[in-house]
Amino acid sequence: MERWGIIYSPKSGVLHTHKRWEKIRRRLNEREVEYDFVQSEGKGSEERLGKMLAQNGYKTIIVVGGDGALNRVINGALSASPDAHENIVFGVIPNGHGNDYARFWDMDEDDPLKAVDVLIRRRIRRVDLGVLHQENGERYFLNCVNVGVAASIVNIKHKTYRFWGLSSLSYLSSFFLMLFHRMEHESRFIVNHETLEGSFMNICIGNARGYGLTPNAVPYNGMLDVTTVSHPAISQLLAGMYMLVTGRILGHRNVRPYRTRQRITIENIGSACVSLDGQVFPEAAAPMQVSVQQERLNFIIP
Repeated sequence: MERWGIIYSPKSGVLHTHKRWEKIRRRLNEREVEYDFVQSEGKGSEERLGKMLAQNGYKTIIVVGGDGALNRVINGALSASPDAHENIVFGVIPNGHGNDYARFWDMDEDDPLKAVDVLIRRRIRRVDLGVLHQENGERYFLNCVNVGVAASIVNIKHKTYRFWGLSSLSYLSSFFLMLFHRMEHESRFIVNHETLEGSFMNICIGNARGYGLTPNAVPYNGMLDVTTVSHPAISQLLAGMYMLVTGRILGHRNVRPYRTRQRITIENIGSACVSLDGQVFPEAAAPMQVSVQQERLNFIIP
């Protein structure tokens, strides 16, 4: 078995978080996995560490973290080498507050030892890679791009976390503040040659489940699912939240779904916030485009 490069991103807002890593480390040692371990020092370091491992020739890069950490590591690794898509295999041990991509593959955050065993079995699948194109470059994503309230929740959550210190309270306060947040933005974008223009609460472009907003998306068919949410009243918002958690969001009266193989053009987003894989992307600015590269990345799945 070749030597792994492991990037450990501690879970914020959790006491004794390193006990989890110790359990993972013991299982790795029991299974005689050869690896080098580095710990991230924060969000800015994960991309740098991914780039460092790729530049130093690691062919297997494992992220112990959530969707955001996985996103940053992959972007770092792919920026380091034009051949990284072909030569590097990525894997994840879910450890963040958002583990949507891992859950798609039935990898449970509460069972990190099972995730280690999955990685050791090394079943590799080529998965789709989403791309956000801007004038100043490209950013990759595995799960989704959100424009609007879903991204604002992430932004508010990060700010309230600094105040509350606990993740659960941070999410609750984020939702409460969202009710008083400006919930619609003037946007204009093009999907399947159809121009959509008007006020939208949220636009989700999903390569996978998109935190429930694109529940039918799969990251291996070369297609992107798009869900728009518009004109909600408070009562409709509450109903939509219920339908979201029960997997029926596409049946909501203010939701319109699309599916496309073509590049999506976003011409205007107003003052809306943008997130990629559950992390705020402040550099995002229209005009921009979103596309998908089919079966572009090597990923270890159960």
